[in-house]
Amino acid sequence: MQKITPFLWFDQNADEAIQFYLSIFKDAKIINESRYPEGAPGVAGTLMSATFQLEGQQFMALNGGPTFQFNEAISLFVDCQTQAEVDELWSKLTADGGEESQCGWLKDKFGVSWQIVPRALGQYLGDPDPARASRAMQAMLQMKKIDIAGLERAANGG
Repeated sequence: MQKITPFLWFDQNADEAIQFYLSIFKDAKIINESRYPEGAPGVAGTLMSATFQLEGQQFMALNGGPTFQFNEAISLFVDCQTQAEVDELWSKLTADGGEESQCGWLKDKFGVSWQIVPRALGQYLGDPDPARASRAMQAMLQMKKIDIAGLERAANGG
């Protein structure tokens, strides 16, 4: 097990969320699951917690009830190589009730916040020419899903 593992508290749909994430990421698997026993706070036999892996990163999930809700204070940052990868993940994670936000952020249908960010964004924002970096920043601030071609046009003054 990795030393630090993100732990996600779901109401009663952790199993549905895990299956959703497994369907989106190519390198994904369930590592282990535990079920509520008789006499526990959850319904006996239903998923209590699970450890799963997405793209080499382990996560834990708990069906803990409605006590806590997700918010944007914590998000899952996904480093994307291409616009096609950004487009695919954006489409899948916002499906069926997910919500688009600004600057590459979204919430999936379970309320988990994600940042779907092309590596090119860091290159444009870190451009040694401050005018190019500023134009890229201004363009990014107007975007929901990050558009690499749009960043390039803005950085180049177009």
